[in-house]
Amino acid sequence: MTNETNHEENLVEPESSAQQADVEELEQAPTEDLAERVAQLEGELADSKLRAAAEIQNIRRRADQDVEKAHKFALEKFANDLLAVVDALERGLAMTNAEDEANKAVREGMEQTLKLFLDTLKRHNIEQINPLGEPFNPEQHNAVSIQPSADMEPNSVLQVFQPGYLINGRVMRPAMVVVSQAV
Repeated sequence: MTNETNHEENLVEPESSAQQADVEELEQAPTEDLAERVAQLEGELADSKLRAAAEIQNIRRRADQDVEKAHKFALEKFANDLLAVVDALERGLAMTNAEDEANKAVREGMEQTLKLFLDTLKRHNIEQINPLGEPFNPEQHNAVSIQPSADMEPNSVLQVFQPGYLINGRVMRPAMVVVSQAV
């Protein structure tokens, strides 16, 4: 029994003088004041719980958005590397003569390979921007030159040096273009 008594005595800590003063003050305070204080503290606790729940919901929503963006744009770096191959095929096609019978089979192979590349990119939500004749859009086009033109409206794309690409609606690479200017 002495062990139990000693154990219980060890659990009971002497109250500090500040704690004793708080307890005495509460015992002497009118019951109405205590009820108001309890109601105030319960309101603050409810507000804190609501804020914490809202913060948790915001964190979850942001995390879900980050995961969605990571999935949506995971291929961007890899696709950017493949664009050099597409560009090389397009330049190769531009340099071959479509009328030359000796290069006809090579040209057809290059055209089919380019089409296969572009179709594969499209399946992965990567679209080519080829804005020839369209109004200049600074968000999707990079103007490398301005030329006066009587045939085209001002601020229209006269020539496309390099097509641009979008991935899920976001610009991967802007199109490099020549823009028309009023004569």
